[in-house]
Amino acid sequence: MASTGRILVINPNSNQDVTDGLSQALEPLRVAGGPAIECVTLTEGPIGVETQEHVEQVTLPLRRLVERSDNADAFVIACYSDPGLHVCREATHKPVFGIQESGILAALARADRFGVVALGQKSIARHLRYIRQMGVEARLAGERPLGLSVAESEHASSFPRILEVAKALRDQDGADVLILGCAGMAGHRPRLEAELKIPVIDPTQAATAQALGAVLLRA
Repeated sequence: MASTGRILVINPNSNQDVTDGLSQALEPLRVAGGPAIECVTLTEGPIGVETQEHVEQVTLPLRRLVERSDNADAFVIACYSDPGLHVCREATHKPVFGIQESGILAALARADRFGVVALGQKSIARHLRYIRQMGVEARLAGERPLGLSVAESEHASSFPRILEVAKALRDQDGADVLILGCAGMAGHRPRLEAELKIPVIDPTQAATAQALGAVLLRA
């Protein structure tokens, strides 16, 4: 059966290992006859989007990539800071999804109060601004930092630290659903959910699932 469209998932950092991890995590959404899901790396990006400077650095390169990808039917910006989301939406009439926005919306559909596992303290400041802009601050149980880089967060060796922070969000902050606050953590979701016994949202999966629905239901 022929594919019904194409979803382009863009990793705004230049770490190909992160892109490969995203692609692996999205495998369950690649279904026969459904839209093709292609993961690409923004080679102009930093090795990890970890500061506001990094966010600003990738914004226009992301827009240019969206503009020249006319054969895509939907786009996912696979960075939890949602860099360039609005300028990319301005650049195309196709749907563009940011993983922080999509991840929060998915979490709100699963439980009352969400917690976020963040990379570092500086990331939290950016995320809280976004949460206030979305008007969902009252539903936030808490956000706690790992103290890891994007590259470190994807390694299996980081799981004990991720689990420690996730348990604190659940047990001390009262979160009944968790969001992984970096695309690099995608591979940890199944094991983390099994350990915690509460829903764990990988925001790239959430955004791509929303993109999948948008492409399948297009007029």
